[in-house]
Formats: sequence, C-alpha cells, structure tokens
Amino acid sequence: MVLDESHDSLVQQALEGDKVALADLFAIYQERLRRMVDLRIDQRVQQRVSTSDVLQEAYVDLANQLGNYSRNPVLPFFVWIRRITGQRLAKIHRQHLGAKKRNASLEISLYRGGVPNATSFALASNLAGSFISVSGKAMQIEREVKLQEILNSMDTEDREILAMRHYEQLSNGEVAHVLGISDAAAGMRHLRALRRLKEALSPYGELFDLPGSFSEHDEE
Repeated sequence: MVLDESHDSLVQQALEGDKVALADLFAIYQERLRRMVDLRIDQRVQQRVSTSDVLQEAYVDLANQLGNYSRNPVLPFFVWIRRITGQRLAKIHRQHLGAKKRNASLEISLYRGGVPNATSFALASNLAGSFISVSGKAMQIEREVKLQEILNSMDTEDREILAMRHYEQLSNGEVAHVLGISDAAAGMRHLRALRRLKEALSPYGELFDLPGSFSEHDEE
C-alpha cells in the first residue's frame, strides 16, 4: 500500500470507512487541489462553474470511488485524489464545451490520463508574478504576454512539468507517480524543462530574473 507518510493515519482511517477522516484529508489537500483546478479550468467554463463547484463534485466522486482505491492503492493518496479531481474537471469541460476545440490562441493543451493539461494562459499569469524584476503593472502585463508566447512554443510535457513543480508545488516523487515514471526520470525531465525555459527567457533579461524556486539543484 502506498500511503502519504505525513497523513498515513488519517488515510488508513478513511480507507476503513471513517467519513470524518476522509473529510479531514480533503480539507488538508483542498488548497493544493484548488491550485490544480485553477491552472487547468477552461476560461469559458470558468464563467459558469467555479473552482469550488469542481471540488465539491470531485469530493462526491472521491467518496464513491474510495472502495476501488482501497482494494488497489497503487498511488499515494494525494496523487489519487488529484487524479479524481482532474477527471471530474475533464467531465465538466465536456459537459459545457462538448466537442468544441479548445482555443489554440490561448493554449496548446492535450488530455493525458484523464486530467486536463495546464493552459499556457493560466500558467503565464501565475508564473509571471514569480519573477524578480522591474515592478509596475505595465511591466507585469508585458511579462505575462511574453511568457505565454514562450510557454506556447515549449513542448507540452515541459510545460506540464513546470506547472506541477512550480505552481502546484508537487514533489519530484509525486510528479513521478503522476507520469508513471521513476523519480530519477522525473527529475531529469524537470531539469530539462528548466533549462529550456531559461534558454528561451535569456534574450529578455530586462523582463525576467528567475528566483531561487527555479533552481536546478532542488530535486526532492
């Protein structure tokens, strides 16, 4: 059984049918799940469905599918909850958008493992504020626009790695479980994505100064 070491007692209680423990776990992980949804929800859907709505529906899914997980808990509990939440978001996208194509001018996004990928628009908006550079609203907007262009030019896998590590703040081990690869492979993919991002940003030094959170030496 793969448990989340920091909350293994609560996870065990939830798997044994303790509804209070399950609710407590969801509350503990709620902010992390909210970040994941905020990064991946389609802007057109966001006008009709809030992140809180997505999380409420995901909690119902979680409770209904807990028995299946308890019989075969191959993923850490949080990674499994994240997957269930992402799958609910994908269903909501289909319900509201049907077969409509996602707006390629705002994102290059594919569905992988049932979880919508991060949009370049949302990722740029959130990452732009992480850069240490000249302050001011005009400069912030310019950073976001340029960063979105750069993210759109990057490989989808690289963008996802950056989203999971630097916005969702998943650990290297959690990313490895999400992608179904080894910890070492996840670490190498993260380093590759970081190097490509830094290379793409290098001509725009006046706009971007990568903070310490983008260090290539932080592979936990």
